[in-house]
Amino acid sequence: MKKNLILLFSLLFFVACTQQDEFNELNKTESITEQEPLSPTEINSIIKNSISTTGNFNWADASDHLLWSATQHGYNILTVGYGNHAFSNHKSTINETVKTNILNVITEMETVSNLKKSESVLIYDDAHLNYIDVHVESIETIKKLRRDPSVRYVEPTGYEFFAEENRYKSSSGCTTSADYVYAADYTVISPNCLQPWTYEKHNIPQAWNYSTGQGITVGLIDTGVSQYQSLLGSNFNDGYSSGRYISKYGTYVDSWWPWSTSTDGSNDKCGHGTSMAATIASPRNDNGLPVGVAYNCNLVSYRGTSDVLLDGYHEQKGVANALVGLGNNSSVKVISMSIGHIFSIGSIEDAIRYAYARGKMIVAAGGTSTSFTNFVGVIFPAWMSETVAVTGITDGSGYEECEVCHEGSQIDFTVIMERYYDADRHSVCLGFYENTKDYVGGSSVATATTAGIAALIWSKNPAWTRTQVYEKMKQSASLYPNKSSSFGYGSIDALAAVQ
Repeated sequence: MKKNLILLFSLLFFVACTQQDEFNELNKTESITEQEPLSPTEINSIIKNSISTTGNFNWADASDHLLWSATQHGYNILTVGYGNHAFSNHKSTINETVKTNILNVITEMETVSNLKKSESVLIYDDAHLNYIDVHVESIETIKKLRRDPSVRYVEPTGYEFFAEENRYKSSSGCTTSADYVYAADYTVISPNCLQPWTYEKHNIPQAWNYSTGQGITVGLIDTGVSQYQSLLGSNFNDGYSSGRYISKYGTYVDSWWPWSTSTDGSNDKCGHGTSMAATIASPRNDNGLPVGVAYNCNLVSYRGTSDVLLDGYHEQKGVANALVGLGNNSSVKVISMSIGHIFSIGSIEDAIRYAYARGKMIVAAGGTSTSFTNFVGVIFPAWMSETVAVTGITDGSGYEECEVCHEGSQIDFTVIMERYYDADRHSVCLGFYENTKDYVGGSSVATATTAGIAALIWSKNPAWTRTQVYEKMKQSASLYPNKSSSFGYGSIDALAAVQ
């Protein structure tokens, strides 16, 4: 079965949106009795209408009533970003005082509202980033927080947009089954491994004469890595791939209960993370299986989410914690994120800025959906200036996005990953189980491929900074020095980038 592994925002923007006047009525608190929260259907209708009419949605622009309603339907969890910055180099006295004051305000407001408090309002206090998760039930508390100048953002982290749209969430990039791969979509190279057809389009095999990623560590935040694939485990060093390591961590809590804290480990249960890990770093050996772009790089994998849609408390917190973990890992140079959401998430924004401030290059997927909705544009977090946004294109003449790929002005680079005459024929990678191989498509594989190319460049120039590596990527891309409004600087020539 074909594997279009990413961000299936299918039909979200064509599902019966309300008219603009209806949108205005729902979003205007003075016209609504604030004693009753909006339903999830009404909340999602406002969100979808905002995206379809303005191109985006941000909780900062929502009415107090909308924000409170989403909190009511999200276990009453509210994430509050405080202070002047996303993080501090250390927990300063000033920020600790600000946080304490905010918690005191919440406790006082909730008590004044005569709410029954059986537990502390504080759910989670991040050790590195300036945000807290709190339990809030009163709309008056939300109003006061949003008017506090020491508060940067207030978001209903427990609200799951896709719970209402679960038929989309349920198929968001996950499959562990193997594909039948056409022989025309790979080349057999020494010592009997498979080189995906897409690599030639970027001169990656020629670049291997100069760099194979040795000495560079790539971080991957995704659904984890399969415990059933030894080439991404005990046999990571095999054949031409040697002297490197793979580390696996888990920050995702697999529980419907937001107060749960036990992670379920580092193993992939979805398949998406395994495909991304394979694209970046699977070994070059004699097993007759596909090789990764940077087959001698180190890999640090975080299972930060259950699938590619970062919807709900545990997925968002898991990804934020993974970013902090990779940010604090001095050996990591590149972070690959083939995951995202249709609107911004404050805690993840903070975590991206944290990792970025520590010199990491963060490569993010521009977005994938069906051909009916790929006009939507670049998704979060790829639209952030701190990330390198990537999308996929076909191998046809000119630039044409893949059937399910997004484009937009925030895109930095493209990767050729789909046959123009067959939308089911994508790049090829190592499979979830032993001795299997798969097709992998969308902006996900484009992101992982670009992360691998960045590792090749950094390996050739280990003393370079992130800025120098990015400039080399730009200069080696097909459209440079121009930048397309849809496809950035185009497709990177890996050979030119490492010479």
